[in-house]
Amino acid sequence: MEKNVIYDWNQMGDVHSPPMSKVSLFDETLRDGIQCPSATDPSIDKKLEILRLLDKNGVDSADIGLPGAGPRAVEDVRILVEAIRDEGMSIRPAAAARTHPNDIKPIIEISQQTGFPIEIYAFLGSSPIRLYTEGWDESRLEKLTRDAVKLGKSANLPFCFVTEDTVRSNPQTLNRLFPAAIEEGADRLCLCDTVGHATPNGVFNLVYFAKNLIRAMGTETKIDWHGHSDRGLSLPNALNAIEAGVDRVHGTILGIGERVGNTNLDLLLVNLKLLGVIDNDLSFLSKLVDSVAHATDWTVPVNYPVFGRDAFRTGTGVHAAAVIKALRKGDPLLADLIYSGVPASWFGKEQEIEIGPMAGNSNIIYWLEKNGYSSEEANVQRLRQAAKSTDRILESDALHALLKED
Repeated sequence: MEKNVIYDWNQMGDVHSPPMSKVSLFDETLRDGIQCPSATDPSIDKKLEILRLLDKNGVDSADIGLPGAGPRAVEDVRILVEAIRDEGMSIRPAAAARTHPNDIKPIIEISQQTGFPIEIYAFLGSSPIRLYTEGWDESRLEKLTRDAVKLGKSANLPFCFVTEDTVRSNPQTLNRLFPAAIEEGADRLCLCDTVGHATPNGVFNLVYFAKNLIRAMGTETKIDWHGHSDRGLSLPNALNAIEAGVDRVHGTILGIGERVGNTNLDLLLVNLKLLGVIDNDLSFLSKLVDSVAHATDWTVPVNYPVFGRDAFRTGTGVHAAAVIKALRKGDPLLADLIYSGVPASWFGKEQEIEIGPMAGNSNIIYWLEKNGYSSEEANVQRLRQAAKSTDRILESDALHALLKED
């Protein structure tokens, strides 16, 4: 594409945000995602397909289940770990657990059986509203924390200590639990916006609090960010967490998860690619999204960014004409960007020109030529007349049928 055909206000002028560093990505689709009450828990074959596609798209780690939930969860986690081991995948497995031996021991056993390390993600409610409701006190929480980390580290497994509802937790409580986890050998702290409460300011405040605590302890403990979408802020919050300096960000494909879901990992990947933070080959990302939607019986909204049916689809004459002119210059990237802020081809998609009541001749001629028909005036007139007499896009079957009429 020719230089200087786009002036990018995202990069020109003053910048109020700190630069983003490269960050690791952690998928929660196969654990937190399928906790969504409207999602189907996929078969193991479908879970394997999703895991392989996560690996192809360069996702670093995945939470592949909660073995403490029962025998099926144990068996699925074991099979997924064996696949990572035997197929030489780059993605690393993790499994969720309460800070309770009944949840942590099955993870240790699967790791020992497979001979492959599994990262333990042990979670514990820490907000005052949870403590009040449960009748817990900080002494109990500290003991659960220390015992859980000790058990996980006794098996030499990587361990992340997860405080549920961290963004609504009292600093006094976190100042007791975080050092306890670090002192017992936790490799990571996971800061959670479990109920989607945080704003970008809250993200910065919490991340800097955790970074300062770690710095004061003189350790190399890493920080994860895990967000939910109840206020619709999970994606900007994830980007703000990266700006604030977290080491790893969690999400689910299509944002599936409890209530309104988690950070959309697919859209986070798209944005990090466009921002130049990652250089992953994401040409299989569309296939991953389709695979998750199929496996979980999830309906992707037609206007879902990048991967919805209408993301790169136009039936408007002016827009279509510009895309067609760009294509005829022999420049697919130009065609991708003339009426789109996202290059479709980077993510396994393509521009689609449709015919409907807002279509111009350029739409019709383009469709005819692409589908092997002559663009003679009689064909153009026939399709134009049909398009102008309807109130919606004409599907391909209808267009083919019109052209086969005597």
